Amino acid sequence: MYQLRGLLEEAQSNGVAIGHFNISDWILLKAVFASAQELKVPVIVGASEGEREFLGVAQVAALVKSLREERDFPIFLNADHTHSLESAITAAKAGFDSIVYDLSALPFEENIKQTKQAVEALKSINPLIIVEGEIGNIGTGSEIHESVPDSSKELTTPEEARQFVESTGIDVLAPAVGNSHGMLQAMVQGDAKKRLNLARIQEIKSACKCLLTLHGGSGTEDSDLRGAIAAGINIIHINTELRIAWRRGLEDAFAKKPLEVVPYKLLPVAERSVRQVVTARLRLFNQERDSIAQ
Repeated sequence: MYQLRGLLEEAQSNGVAIGHFNISDWILLKAVFASAQELKVPVIVGASEGEREFLGVAQVAALVKSLREERDFPIFLNADHTHSLESAITAAKAGFDSIVYDLSALPFEENIKQTKQAVEALKSINPLIIVEGEIGNIGTGSEIHESVPDSSKELTTPEEARQFVESTGIDVLAPAVGNSHGMLQAMVQGDAKKRLNLARIQEIKSACKCLLTLHGGSGTEDSDLRGAIAAGINIIHINTELRIAWRRGLEDAFAKKPLEVVPYKLLPVAERSVRQVVTARLRLFNQERDSIAQ
């Protein structure tokens, strides 16, 4: 049986990161799974509270479990950006492999207090579950925004990271290091890219010695993503890029077949569009692994 913690530690040793891709329908899940299988790399699919409400908590857990067990492949399911203990417990009992317990909007000390309680509760349900905590401000919503907040003054400090990890007992930390959720229209058009504070990532890694996640990876400069991995990032979240590819694929399918009404004749176009994005990101995240293998 595959264990997420072991694969994360292996990825860290190999200088690569595990890709995390949010899903909200079967087409997205199929695309992510097919790309990971093609490249033979582990992958995490995530479902936020809104995505879980749409998909069904038990239903998405059953789908991912069936893929992992029937295909004997390391695909894992994460309860992304979970804001209540009740929601986190529901996901843990359904069989999710990891939980992002996101109370970053609360004051720091209250975030510590409630996250520590969540770690204890979730580990009592499944001792192997991975619990991630979050500190700092990276905005909300994996969508296309008119503007994104200036996060340069709200970066997580190394001392905050150390204190948070030591006080809560989390397995993974999601810091604010210049990253942000969503994308700008200029990013969608390819005219702009997000940039990360790579030095701060390295400082946080050194201070907390913990597995790290980069949220809001969509639209980020490729060299910054590779630099982030080298600095200590172990998981990279991509969501908005997939949503854009999904929509463009559907639009393309409708344009080419305006009278078609059969879903299974239209949806594969969206699946291929999403798969192109996932494959490109997984190749980037696993470059070091590929170079070692060669």
